[in-house]
Amino acid sequence: MSTPVYRDPSHSVAERVADLLARMTLEEKAGLLFQQMLLIGPGGALIEDPAQAMTATAGRMVGELGMNHFNMLGSAAPREMADWHNRLQALAEDTRLGIPVTLSSDPRNSFTDNPGTAMLSGPFSQWPESLGLAALDDPDLVRRYADTVRREYLAVGIRLALHPQIDLATEPRWSRIPGTFGEDADLTSRLVAAYIEGLRGPGTRALGPDSVAAMVKHFPGGGPQLDGEDPHFSYGREQVYPGGHFDYHLRPFRAAIAAGATQMMPYYGMPVGTRYQEVGFGFNKGVLTDLLRGQLGFEGIVVTDWGLVTDAVIMGQPMPARAWGVEHLTELQRAEKILDAGADQFGGEHRPELVVELVRSASIAESRIDASVRRLLAEKFRLGLVDDRRYVDPDAAEQTVGHPDFRAAGRTAQARSVTLLKNTDGLLPASGRPLLYVEGLDPDTAAQYAELTHDPALADLAVLRLDTPYEPRPGGFEAHFHAGRLDFPEDRLKEILALLDTVPTIVVLHLERPAVIPEIAEHAAALLAVYGTSDTALLDVLFGRARPEGKLPFQLPRSMRDVTQGHPDVPQESTNPLFPFGAGLRY
Repeated sequence: MSTPVYRDPSHSVAERVADLLARMTLEEKAGLLFQQMLLIGPGGALIEDPAQAMTATAGRMVGELGMNHFNMLGSAAPREMADWHNRLQALAEDTRLGIPVTLSSDPRNSFTDNPGTAMLSGPFSQWPESLGLAALDDPDLVRRYADTVRREYLAVGIRLALHPQIDLATEPRWSRIPGTFGEDADLTSRLVAAYIEGLRGPGTRALGPDSVAAMVKHFPGGGPQLDGEDPHFSYGREQVYPGGHFDYHLRPFRAAIAAGATQMMPYYGMPVGTRYQEVGFGFNKGVLTDLLRGQLGFEGIVVTDWGLVTDAVIMGQPMPARAWGVEHLTELQRAEKILDAGADQFGGEHRPELVVELVRSASIAESRIDASVRRLLAEKFRLGLVDDRRYVDPDAAEQTVGHPDFRAAGRTAQARSVTLLKNTDGLLPASGRPLLYVEGLDPDTAAQYAELTHDPALADLAVLRLDTPYEPRPGGFEAHFHAGRLDFPEDRLKEILALLDTVPTIVVLHLERPAVIPEIAEHAAALLAVYGTSDTALLDVLFGRARPEGKLPFQLPRSMRDVTQGHPDVPQESTNPLFPFGAGLRY
């Protein structure tokens, strides 16, 4: 029996895609158009108990629904992750056509632990958040970081990064700012190009067997949210441009396309007051077809954000489909509108029967489905998944993920990204072994640098580590999104200022959003911003073993009044910020 063309690497990608497409049933094509979350089981097992599977079991999605794109959820030891991936690939290989799985992941190499946006690094090397990389404005570092991510992802079988996030942080209250490169379009454009190059691998302009594809998000820029609320939730569905800066937010996406991005994710929000229809971007033909594909010339894969069609329960919290502007449509009508808008794949769904019904009823032409299938298959071939890169080596995974060299590079970047905003009388770096009072730091770690006291009145110096203020939200899922006011409640502020007035205090603020801290900045002896920094990396900076090099990737507002009166789409808007964009001192 002769080898099918699609399994023969001597043929071109176009020839192999055409051959495989011609062999596929409508049901198999429909399965390709869905990407759903899949949880790693204990010990790297595939979870086949529907009650424990969160969405649907691997067996059902691969074997019955014809799906082969999955978002890895959860973490485990590198060997277990590799074993889990290989078991999933074996399941796919046993299907009629044996189309391999493309495995994706949200960011896994930093400090954020939000099941809707990013996962704590766990066994992977740990680096500062994207904001910390932006604070250094070092494309070479970003390229090295992304190359490290590529190597670690490849080792466990992840071939698609659901990042970078290149929205602009022009609305200070928005909860998704930690994943951005800040508020400046030029800075973000420089760094996204380096990021994509690092994921793709050195010395190549196209995806290959050693590449990780990048899904750039969230087109056309998710930063300008009304009142800073997030469109994961119905109260945050509106995206507004009162400053007329729609095109400003497009600039990083132009840079990403020029750098060779092959996948793009539109956000949940719906544009209000623009020339585009007031429906979510995943449903928006003017945005996806006319703007992204037509005006910007993007020829790659468009994947919707998760859960536009089907209501769900996430972490015990009912989550309606994020069908903003088209809530009245049925599930079938929503799917039709998404396909008509120009999306290729439904994120966070496993409903291929909807696509089958749309084609059978002649609501959508099968040729339209074929266009998306071609794009999705072509990427599998370019990544080598159909050939020799289907499986991974668990031994290599153990040796690669979290390699000491990768961890050391991450710690160095953490320390470098620290941003020094105030240093009264050259207080820092601290010398000797002062008597130190600490809050928010691990005492055992701090004791390696100084003598400790529990009484701030007796201390020579204090270190107070704080998180950016936010308004807690209810719900198992919603509570992970830090939104609302950026200033400390009055009672907490009094406690902080009392300490600052008792002992010279180094205030270290983890900036996941632009905090409002005028009183703290005035009373602190020294003030530093961090964006994902371990206690060890921080103390290395405070005691002169490393040097702070970071600069603010956004303004720090002087008051909440400045925030609420600002335009959500306009960068660096304040003429009198507490600290300007780019602020940062040196020792």
